[in-house]
Amino acid sequence: MTHECSLLLPRVCAALADPRQPGSDDTCLEKLLDWFRELTRFDPSVELLQDNPCLTEFITSVLALPEPSPSILSFTLRLAGILAASENRFRRLQQEKLLVRLFGKDGPLSSAAWEDASVRSGWVGGMRTMTHHQPALRFLCDGGGMDVVFTLQADPSLFVASAASQLLVHVLTLSVESETTTPPSTEDCDWPACAQMIIKHIEDSLQSGSASHIEQSLKLLTSLFGSCQARWTEVLWLGVAKQVESFLTEETVQAQRVLANLLLNMARSPVFCDSEGSFWALVTSALEHLTPVQVGPLAVGIVKLCECPQDVRIQALTVLLQPMDCILRAASQPLEYAGLLDESVSDPAAVESLLSSRSSCASLLCQTLAHLEELLSRVYLRVDLPYTSLLRSLLTILQFCNGFLSPASALGSTISRILINCFRVQRSALGVLAPLSGREGCDTLIGNLFDVLLAYLESLNTSPTVLKKAYQATSKWLVLLQKQSCSNSQWQQTEKILEDVFVVLQKRLCSPCWEVRDSSLEFLTVLIVYLRDQDEFRQALLSSEVPRLAENLLEDPESYVRASAVTAVGHLAFMTYFASQSPVIGNQYNKENTIAKLQEILSTDPEGFPRRAVVNFFTQWLREGCTGQLEDTEQFVSRVIQTVEHDLDWEVRLGGLELVQVFCCHTMCQLGPPECPYAPVSSAGTSSIHLDESLQIFCRAKLLRFLFRSLCDCDKPVGQRACNILMGLRGSLYPINTLQDSQGTGGSPARHGIAWLQRTLREGVLAKNFPTDDGNRVDFEDPESMMLALDTINLEELHDELNQSSDYVEKSPQSLLQDILATVGTIEENEADCY
Repeated sequence: MTHECSLLLPRVCAALADPRQPGSDDTCLEKLLDWFRELTRFDPSVELLQDNPCLTEFITSVLALPEPSPSILSFTLRLAGILAASENRFRRLQQEKLLVRLFGKDGPLSSAAWEDASVRSGWVGGMRTMTHHQPALRFLCDGGGMDVVFTLQADPSLFVASAASQLLVHVLTLSVESETTTPPSTEDCDWPACAQMIIKHIEDSLQSGSASHIEQSLKLLTSLFGSCQARWTEVLWLGVAKQVESFLTEETVQAQRVLANLLLNMARSPVFCDSEGSFWALVTSALEHLTPVQVGPLAVGIVKLCECPQDVRIQALTVLLQPMDCILRAASQPLEYAGLLDESVSDPAAVESLLSSRSSCASLLCQTLAHLEELLSRVYLRVDLPYTSLLRSLLTILQFCNGFLSPASALGSTISRILINCFRVQRSALGVLAPLSGREGCDTLIGNLFDVLLAYLESLNTSPTVLKKAYQATSKWLVLLQKQSCSNSQWQQTEKILEDVFVVLQKRLCSPCWEVRDSSLEFLTVLIVYLRDQDEFRQALLSSEVPRLAENLLEDPESYVRASAVTAVGHLAFMTYFASQSPVIGNQYNKENTIAKLQEILSTDPEGFPRRAVVNFFTQWLREGCTGQLEDTEQFVSRVIQTVEHDLDWEVRLGGLELVQVFCCHTMCQLGPPECPYAPVSSAGTSSIHLDESLQIFCRAKLLRFLFRSLCDCDKPVGQRACNILMGLRGSLYPINTLQDSQGTGGSPARHGIAWLQRTLREGVLAKNFPTDDGNRVDFEDPESMMLALDTINLEELHDELNQSSDYVEKSPQSLLQDILATVGTIEENEADCY
């Protein structure tokens, strides 16, 4: 412990135990506890208590208070647990009778303070931290503490109840693994005493007939099997398996709900997944008997498992697909299409009943669709999905939701009435459509698919969030359709769909809802990114009104829309720049027009989002090599950074630095060796000439002025990026010996200014404006001065300072203790000690 902490700690303890104080700020108390955890982790000796008697005095003084505040009492319980986590310190606290007074029957347990949940939480937390050795285990088990923990399992505070359950898992694991040398058998005598108490409590609860007690024990087993994969867990399970299995057929709803999570955790454990049949038979029984809502998480977890019998995996998949099968069969009567499943695992009437109920239909479908989307997002599955039938079922659901399908069956009519305009189900179904693109057999339904998607894109009843999902699905399938049309000459179908999409897009870009305009621009950008190389796509897009409308939105009143318009218009310019033929509509989207418009936005837009979008696009434009000759690029970058360096938005300035970095790479790769960027180069004459020319370009473009001023930026990320770029430039522009030779040329007018620059940067890294003086201004456009600056300034030291987090001050022991003192607001001399 530091000397400063040794001086402050007694005052902190006295301040916290002061009965005149109503309590302390919970955040500061947690920070102090964190510090104690770190301190005791590195110092497990008893000397910590001997050298700082104020700690035990603090605990004693809190116990002596007639009514300590709940926060201070909870803090004291947790602190005692941290200190007692070491066996040596535990014995010391035991000798002073402090632990029994805190955690025993005569402590807070029997006081009015126990009614406060924070005190009960502090008791459980302190006991959990303490129980890392045998003496603490015996203290808990022999002192009546286990009965307290069993009671707290049913605490009205969910946090306390969960912590109590976790404590039991921890104690059971520690007891078995520290007190046994051979694996326990099913006989009680083979279990350690503490473990016997917990196991008996589990068995008694499961046989009690009380729904709450059964649920508590099932949750405890779920947590145990999820955290511990030792062989002894199988022995414990064999003692309760028959009782747990009986819950599948009993009307104990709470037990059935938790049972699915228990079985899934067991299936993930190698102890049970390798077992011979008995466990998997129980899983099969659960798949058959649990309700569709209860069994969903178990089924999807089983399908994803690597180690699982294939017949069980197929059964789990069947359970997942059953609601989709029911939807497909309810769509028409008699059946027009076969369903997804040849046979059902559980009673189909249960699914039909849920889908016929307004209270459960949407929830069941959303859960099922979420599970299917999760499965489709996986690269590899050990079971095949019926993709074509699944897609047909999704389209049926979407048609139910927008009222475009009038089924003849009674069940279908009921489901349709329930789902009409159900946004939750619409979003979920459209989310599954996207990952289905490209799956085997789905291309046969492309016509029907786009009919449904276009209906959603056109409908005024489509909410903005659903429209966004529809756009995402449409873009995925359009890209797939474009690839197919190129390979099988189905261009006419693609051309018609594109025309319809652009007609809808024209309307959506004029929507009074800004979210619709924004997502429409994002959709347009995605299409251009993926399809800009296709001549047919460019022809269809540029022949429509979409480009003009997108450009008009550069002046939209909503800043988010303007930002999306910047990106869309920029990609339109990309598309025409790379086109093999001249654009259909003249030179409206040539490079010069686009750059001029976007530079005006960068200079004049009052909101940060559009300006950030402009800088990001300019960087991409430069990275793609769209700026022409090096001279043109130099002028372009110079204009941009002179605008950006005065921007009030730090993210715009940071984007400007990324533009500078790309320009440096671009320039040096054109003038220097091909293996750059930022690689150390040889001092050969040609390379040296090229590097000198690079530095001259950087100076003329006012790039180095921007970098050095960014070092002093008030926002740390800007300074960090600038420092990294300057370090890269210094390593690439000049070898070390060249810099050293240049410094021996005698005193130059700039050298004093460079020294002043170094002092300024070191002393004023966070200065808002880069300072200058009349006599020694730094010439940022002089290559020789900049070369000296790169060598004179200690960029490594500056880099370390900029990358050092303020946590080293804020989280130091002294600072933490000062926070506590400041929070409790004690007498003036303590405040003076802090500051």
